[in-house]
Amino acid sequence: MVVIIGLDMQYNAAGNETAGLLSVQAMTNKIPQSAAASREPLPALSDGAGATHEAGGIATAREYNAATYFIDRHAREGRGAKIAYIDDCGSYTYADLAARVNRAGHALRRLGLEMEQRVMLCVQDGIDFAALFWGAVKIGAVPVPVNTMLAADDYDYLLRDSRAKLLAVSAPLADRIAPALGSQPFLREVIVCGGAAATIADRTAHSFDALSAAAADELNAAPTVADDVALWLYSSGSTGRPKGVLHLHRSLVQTAVLYAERVLGIAADDLLFSASKMFFAYGLGNSMTFPLHAGATAVLMAERPAPAAVIRMIRTHRPTIFCGVPTLYAGMLAEPSLADAAATSRLRVCTSAGEALPAAVAREWSARTGTEILDGLGSTEALHIFVSNRAGAVRHGSSGTAVGGYELALRGEDGAATAPDAIGDLWVRGPSIGAAYWNNRAASSATFVGGWLRTGDKYLRDADGYYHFAGRSDDMLKVGGIWVSPFEVENALMAHPAVREAAVIGAAGADELIKPKAFVVLKDAALASPALAEELQDFVKARVAPYKYPRWIEFRAELPRTATGKLKRYALSQG
Repeated sequence: MVVIIGLDMQYNAAGNETAGLLSVQAMTNKIPQSAAASREPLPALSDGAGATHEAGGIATAREYNAATYFIDRHAREGRGAKIAYIDDCGSYTYADLAARVNRAGHALRRLGLEMEQRVMLCVQDGIDFAALFWGAVKIGAVPVPVNTMLAADDYDYLLRDSRAKLLAVSAPLADRIAPALGSQPFLREVIVCGGAAATIADRTAHSFDALSAAAADELNAAPTVADDVALWLYSSGSTGRPKGVLHLHRSLVQTAVLYAERVLGIAADDLLFSASKMFFAYGLGNSMTFPLHAGATAVLMAERPAPAAVIRMIRTHRPTIFCGVPTLYAGMLAEPSLADAAATSRLRVCTSAGEALPAAVAREWSARTGTEILDGLGSTEALHIFVSNRAGAVRHGSSGTAVGGYELALRGEDGAATAPDAIGDLWVRGPSIGAAYWNNRAASSATFVGGWLRTGDKYLRDADGYYHFAGRSDDMLKVGGIWVSPFEVENALMAHPAVREAAVIGAAGADELIKPKAFVVLKDAALASPALAEELQDFVKARVAPYKYPRWIEFRAELPRTATGKLKRYALSQG
C-alpha cells in the first residue's frame, strides 16, 4: 500500500503503519520500537492516483498544496473547535487558524504578492507567524522565515539575496531591521505584525491586523504541484554567508510522518512546546508541521528562550512533548525553578538537536525530570531530524540511529565508504532533502550530490548502528544549535582599533557545550588586560548577533600559521 496525499485528502480506516516506506532497516533491527509503538497510531492516509514517489518516504499527488493538508483538512475531519495554538496573546482553534491563514493569503495578494514570489518573515513565534507562513504557501508564494536575532547588515544581505517582494516584521523588531530597508532594490511592501501602520526607514508599513480584518475568511488554494518550492530556509556555510535552501511542498509531510509520528509517537492529545523558534528548520517542524499533522496543540512563546522563561512556560502549560537544544537543557538544569516536579509531570518525551548533547546533561535531565531526551541530528538542508535516539533505547553521547525513510553513509575524502569503526563524512539520502541552494551552483553541486546530502559532519557508527558525532568537516561552529561563522566574529574583532589579528575556534566550557573562543593579537601587547577582553566582547556584541560573541578571549603574541601564511586553526584547538 502506498501513502498518498492529495488536494482533497480523507483518512481511511486502516490505522496501521504503511509497509514499504522505511529504507533503512539493517541498522535499526536491534533497536526497540519507538514511542509510537505504545500510542494509538494516526490514521493512514488515503490511496489515490497520479502520485509522485520519493524513495523511502510518503508519496504525494502531483497536484498538491501543503496548506490544504496541514490547514484545510481539520475542519472536514471535525477538528475545527479544537485548540491548535496557544501563544502569548491567547488560544486559537483549528477553525480560527484556517480563517487567519485565508485572511493572510488575501492580504498578501492585495499587496501584489504572486505565485513563486518571496515574502520574508522576520516575525516572532505566535499566531501571526503561522497565519502568514501558511497564507503564503496557500497562494503559491514562498515564505522565507529568518532569524529574529540578527544585525541590520544580515537583514540587508538576506533581503537582497532572496529578492523578497514583501517583508513582514514583528513590531518589536522594527527598529532592528529598519537600517536595512533604506535602499532595497526588490522590496516593495512592508507589513508590521502586532502594531499599527507605521513608517519604517521612510517606508510605509501596513498593519497586518488591519489587512486581515479587511480580508475574507475563505480562500482557494493556488494550483501548485508537489514539486513546487514551498519555502526557503537560510543555512550558513563554510564562507559564513547564509544560503537559501529550497524546500518543496511535498517535503513538509515527510518529516511529520517519518520522525514526529514514527519516532516521537505524536498524537492528537499531545501538547507540544518547542523552545527552538519557528525560523529554524527544527522549530518549524516542532511547532508547525508536527502538531498540525497530528491534530495536536502547540504552545508558542515570542520572547527569547532563556532557561527561566522556558521553565515558566512548561510550568504554566504542562506540555507532553518538549523540544530544546543542549545549551538550553544545561541552563535549565542550573535553574532552581526546575526543582518544581509538577512542572515536568506531564512530559512524556523531550527532543534535542542543533549540536551534540553531552551525556552528563542527558543523564541529569532524565534523573531530575523522569523523562528521556531523544538526541538527534538534522539540518536545514534536510528540513528536520534524520538520525535519532528512541524512547527506551537511548544511548547517551550518541545521536541515535537512522530515522526510517532515510539512508545514511559514512565516506572518506575520496567518496568511498569508510571501514567499520572508522570516522567518516556523513551523507544522507531521504525524502525531505532540499532541492538546492538559491543562486549558488557551486555550493549546491558540492552539497546535493546525486540525491545525497553531504552534511559536513564527521561521524562514527558503532556495531549497533548508533552514530557518534566526531566534529565538523569545516570550521563552522554551532552555538546553542545555531551556526556561527568564525570568520564573521574574527572580522568584528579586527574592526576594533586595538586588534591586529584574531582567530576564533570552538571551545568546550564546563558544561561540555561548544562556545566561541577568540585568540587576539594586539597592536600594542601592553594593552592586554581583562578589562580590554570585556571591551572586545561588548564590541563584538554590538556588531553581530549577540549569541556569536566569544565567551573567552586569550591574548597571543602571534597566531600559528603554515609556511604559506594560512592560519593553523587546529593548532589553536590543541592548545
